[in-house]
Amino acid sequence: MSHQDELITSDINAYLDQHEKKELLRFLTCGSVDDGKSTLIGRLLYDSKMIYEDTLAKLEKESAVHGTTGGGFDPAMLTDGLKEEKEQGITIDVAYRYFSTAKRKFIIADTPGHVQYTRNMATGASTADLAIILVDARPGHGVMEQTKRHSFIASLLGIKHVLVAINKMDLVDFSEEVYNQIQQDYREFAERLDPTDLHFIPISALLGDNVVDRSENMPWYKGSTLMNFLETVYIGSDRNLKDFRFPVQSVIRPNLDFRGFSGTIASGIVRVGDEIMSLPSRKKSKIKEIVTFDGNLEEAATPMSVTLTFEDEIDSSRGDMIVKPGNLPKLEQKFDAMLVWMSEQAMVPGREYLFKHTTKTVTGTFSTLRYQIDVNTMKSSPAPALELNQIGRVNIELNQPISFDRYENNKSTGAFIVIDRINNVTVAAGMILDHRTSENTGASWEQASVSKSLTQEISKVTSEERSARYGQTPVTVLFTGLPGAGKSTTAYGVERQLFDMGRSASVIDGQNFRMGVSRDLNFSRDDRSENVRRAAEVASMMNKAGLICLVALVAPNEEIRQKAAEVVGTQHFVIIHLTAPDELCAERNQSAKLIKDGDVQETGVSYQPPINADLVLETDKIEPAECVTKVIELLEAKKFVS
Repeated sequence: MSHQDELITSDINAYLDQHEKKELLRFLTCGSVDDGKSTLIGRLLYDSKMIYEDTLAKLEKESAVHGTTGGGFDPAMLTDGLKEEKEQGITIDVAYRYFSTAKRKFIIADTPGHVQYTRNMATGASTADLAIILVDARPGHGVMEQTKRHSFIASLLGIKHVLVAINKMDLVDFSEEVYNQIQQDYREFAERLDPTDLHFIPISALLGDNVVDRSENMPWYKGSTLMNFLETVYIGSDRNLKDFRFPVQSVIRPNLDFRGFSGTIASGIVRVGDEIMSLPSRKKSKIKEIVTFDGNLEEAATPMSVTLTFEDEIDSSRGDMIVKPGNLPKLEQKFDAMLVWMSEQAMVPGREYLFKHTTKTVTGTFSTLRYQIDVNTMKSSPAPALELNQIGRVNIELNQPISFDRYENNKSTGAFIVIDRINNVTVAAGMILDHRTSENTGASWEQASVSKSLTQEISKVTSEERSARYGQTPVTVLFTGLPGAGKSTTAYGVERQLFDMGRSASVIDGQNFRMGVSRDLNFSRDDRSENVRRAAEVASMMNKAGLICLVALVAPNEEIRQKAAEVVGTQHFVIIHLTAPDELCAERNQSAKLIKDGDVQETGVSYQPPINADLVLETDKIEPAECVTKVIELLEAKKFVS
């Protein structure tokens, strides 16, 4: 190699070393549809000279066909890489792009604007240091619903730096008044959020005003350009260097003399000789070596990937977490979290899912959906489930404890994803608030009560709140008919179907009821009437708790059934008559005596079919599953179940 070649090689190595040491800034662009997110990213790439000439020539040709500028270069074409995006003029997926300047390296996430792709935005925001919220300056646009939704998610995901880029200023004559009004509107909304660092810049992404170069069209704006802001915003204090957390990804044993625990440092700093503890076993040791591909280190910090060896042989495996004894995370099975639901299939409390937290995956359930959040008003309201792109607070119960921190303190150990056990699809992203707490933020009920005026009435749960939470209107369904007609079978089938739908129902089975609440009653006319009255009282209490009550009783005459309806309330009472031939009922009901000509021989009480039943099921002609389906259809038609 010649001396000149050596100099060139040295210069290249020096450049690569300098490039490697540049600070990395991850940011995302988000906002409402057609606010100019892709155009802004294209402008950043173009003006920072990060486009190859052949790529630029190709895009100029495509811009003539698909672009919005009437020919020439359309910056949006750089990021709208999918055919569907180009043809429809929208972005439907998260497009990641990389570029660098003399001061920094950047990874950009261009997120979609449509409300149905909010889950994609949450994905792009999960690793971002900064969010650029694009706002369209044109009349009739400004701070839109999606602007608020994306801003709320950015705040929820703990993005500390928010830049509101008020775009398309060229279409409003670069008006300072328009800029000031949009800035005021956004600040009023942002007061309900918690952005640590909020900035505003007026731009034209299409023409390049205030993107890389200062705009001559807006001399009234004295602040930084967008590129200058990206290069200088300070993110050094955003990383958690205090709490050492090392989720074990794998155990490396190449030979009998080496046992290392590899993974990525989630937060904090570790040094050779530091005392550590492995959770959940709580076994202690000290760091012997910090091993990397390039050689051993004396210390390492987040987000480095390393292999740790210990001075002692302690048991630790994938999913465990290495920490320092004086600084421990929570180790719990139950906690509260904010959840962004990402699946077409609604979240159902009580259903079992997989929860992936750092390197550990465990099964668990959402025990309660405490409330759903309206992103426009920031108000919470009861809801039975979370639909696609909805956000809510949930109580979670896992089958094993995990080691976690509050998300606001440590994003790496405070975040998790939820996976459907059947199809292995990610259905939600969650941010841990704390271990299970009350709305009084940890204060006991007694403390909260004493702190208020003794005359102040505690807010009670309303029937409207229960209906919204459970997704149903409480109703008592009386399944009436001869013994053996199929009352209990149908009632339990309906209960199972409602449960699978995420609704709350309970069965009062006549036979079991007589063994408990009515064990002091016989089968006389008066006692049979009293039995039905008691069942109706219990059903009424269940309805007041928001439940659907399914009552399977003979209830042999119209007078008894009418009294039950009066106890429950006629507007919440449904009668379903199950009928079958007497011989078949007797055959089914082996424990009953012979039933003949509609008379219950053991009691001497004749059965009178309902005059105006809401539904008649001939159980000798249709299968139990069809009976259940017809009952569910009736409840849906009457708006008791949504």
